[in-house]
Amino acid sequence: MRDVLDKAGRGLLSARRWKERLLLWLAGAAIGVVAVAFARLADMAQIELRRLLAVSTLFPLLLAPAGFCLIAWATKRYFPGAEGSGIPQTIHTLRPEGEADAPRLMRARIVVARILLAAVGLFCGGSIGREGPTVHVGAAIAYSLGRWIPHGTIAAQRRVLILAGGAAGVAAAFNTPLAGIVFAIEELSRSFEERASGVTLTTVVLAGIVAIALAGEYTYFGQPVVSDSAHRLSLGTFLVAGVSGVAGGLFSRVTIASVTGLPGFFGRWQQHRAWFALGCGALVALIGTLMHGLTYGSGYVEARSVIGSGAHLTWVYAPARALATWLSYLSGIPCGLFAPSLSTGAGIGQAVADLLHQDSAVPLAILGMCGYLAAVTQAPLTSLVIVMEMTTQHGMVFPLMVTVIISTALSRLLSPPLYRTLAQRYL
Repeated sequence: MRDVLDKAGRGLLSARRWKERLLLWLAGAAIGVVAVAFARLADMAQIELRRLLAVSTLFPLLLAPAGFCLIAWATKRYFPGAEGSGIPQTIHTLRPEGEADAPRLMRARIVVARILLAAVGLFCGGSIGREGPTVHVGAAIAYSLGRWIPHGTIAAQRRVLILAGGAAGVAAAFNTPLAGIVFAIEELSRSFEERASGVTLTTVVLAGIVAIALAGEYTYFGQPVVSDSAHRLSLGTFLVAGVSGVAGGLFSRVTIASVTGLPGFFGRWQQHRAWFALGCGALVALIGTLMHGLTYGSGYVEARSVIGSGAHLTWVYAPARALATWLSYLSGIPCGLFAPSLSTGAGIGQAVADLLHQDSAVPLAILGMCGYLAAVTQAPLTSLVIVMEMTTQHGMVFPLMVTVIISTALSRLLSPPLYRTLAQRYL
């Protein structure tokens, strides 16, 4: 017993162990700070775009093509690896065959470029989320600090640090610590190693604490008011689940096929990244103009207006938002999918509520957010926990569970997993 206590005491007093802990805590705090800074920069970009739109709705017709072209050129020329959402890059570096690419994909310059270029993309009118990029940023921060941790300890393992940093990125971006942990298990790792659990939990908690300290304690989508009937299954639940599953599965299938390479003339045009991005930007601007600006930005404002204040979105909003998101991703600029997918799902819920002549679209919009995100990512547990934490609708857990099960099952019939398939491109 004395030997055990002596060993434990030496472990507590070990300079190497304390250096490991301090660097791990620093990683969690840094991810929280950067996630909040990224969120504020993204908000500023969207506010400035709205100011321009108040002057003239034609500004994006110039900004989007030029901005997408410049961002795509800079990404390919100077910051390869910063394109897309960042989650495929993170998944790739977690795999044994991708370990050699970690120094290239987790560089500090990639972190800075991803944040700045995504903000410019939002200012230009792109349908872009910041949550996927924040996963990549969090993984890169943890990986970079991990090089200073003494070798031979658990935290020195690159895979553990990338996993922990990516999970902390989700937690800090959405203010959803439980979702960050579930995301690490379900999407990034697919198998939760006991040896990695402590590192992941510590990093997620610290990132969340720092984010709350800087941004204040808040619920991402507020606290929507729903009736008691929303806690039960209904025809609307199954309709939303079905439409969300098919729509999300088709989005994933089309995205995978088009990113791999478009056919014919479009495929040859796609090889010229900057000029192809210019065309994508022009189409995104055209959609936004026809939709009176509703498809610009992350979609957070539109989704919150539906579930928070009962605003009404036309049925065409969901397909228009999905199309703008696909074009933004296809252009090759830094582009997350979480927030636009949540907004698309809210539009699906609104359309089903109109079809069924519901007095309130809020419950079905919440189900649509959960179902469509689950269908796009094929990560049902992450989608369930994210939406529950973002809306505080724990009473809706049963219809939410049914929705993610149905939508994920339908999506898997139509498409392979989006992020894991895109991660194969980096081999």
